[in-house]
Amino acid sequence: MTAITEPAPAKVNLGLTLGPLREDGRHRLVTVMQPVGLCDRVSAAPAPLGAGEDECLCEGVEGENLALAALRDFRAATGWDGAPVRLEIEKKIPVAAGMAGGSADAGAALRIAERLSGIEDDELVDSVAAGLGSDVPAQVWPTRYLATGAGDVLHALPEPAPFGVLVVPSRHRLSTPDVFREADRLGLARSGAEVEAREAELVGALAAGAAFPPEDLMENDLEPAAVSLLPELEWTLDEVRGAGALRAFVCGSGPTVIGLFDVLGSAVAAATALAGRDPRPVAVEPWYPSALGPGRR
Repeated sequence: MTAITEPAPAKVNLGLTLGPLREDGRHRLVTVMQPVGLCDRVSAAPAPLGAGEDECLCEGVEGENLALAALRDFRAATGWDGAPVRLEIEKKIPVAAGMAGGSADAGAALRIAERLSGIEDDELVDSVAAGLGSDVPAQVWPTRYLATGAGDVLHALPEPAPFGVLVVPSRHRLSTPDVFREADRLGLARSGAEVEAREAELVGALAAGAAFPPEDLMENDLEPAAVSLLPELEWTLDEVRGAGALRAFVCGSGPTVIGLFDVLGSAVAAATALAGRDPRPVAVEPWYPSALGPGRR
């Protein structure tokens, strides 16, 4: 086996509508998931001689890595018994930052498993991805999606026109379950009727490949909960607006803040203006599926 590498692009949420609790204890959601060009790199090579199982090296991630779990679950689902693999992950996506970094790595690991095993079964891979977490299915074959259900029902949207994204990471981390609990405490959930209406409006607004939705559809209903848990986010939002962003909001459950710009150059200028922050902001563009190469889903 020769070493192979897959990109693992981060995602940003272009707004997030929080709906009522479902019977399974999860909230109904509507959100636009947009992959961006801030990517981890997941590489696979033969595990060291004598290794009895797959392993994963990923600096800065504690506990079992989701990419390793993806490889394990793929083997279990398919019966593939190829030689043990060592995954190495070069992290660029902030950890616990609301940008689906772990899910992106897991999605890349599943693409690697398909390539190594020669098993091409989209339905099976999607099933494995769903079992790993609600963000993982969108990261197996990243593109712009409208995510509904609990964030796990995906509707592919047309690829967007280019635009710029300023990504402002935080020194802190926020637990997604904690943010949802705080949203419940604050009573932020909308009615089912509101969720359905916003879903329809988003589909219509993005049907022609617009760069991003209208401003009134880009609200992140989890933002007040994230700010409640980490008040300094309000200052960050003000800084991003002051740097010229057309729209600034907390990404997903946070604590990353993003700013949207008409063109990449404006986002680069904003990143330069805020370069004194630690961690340093970065400017990126949307990530397009063609980056995976021709002939891939």
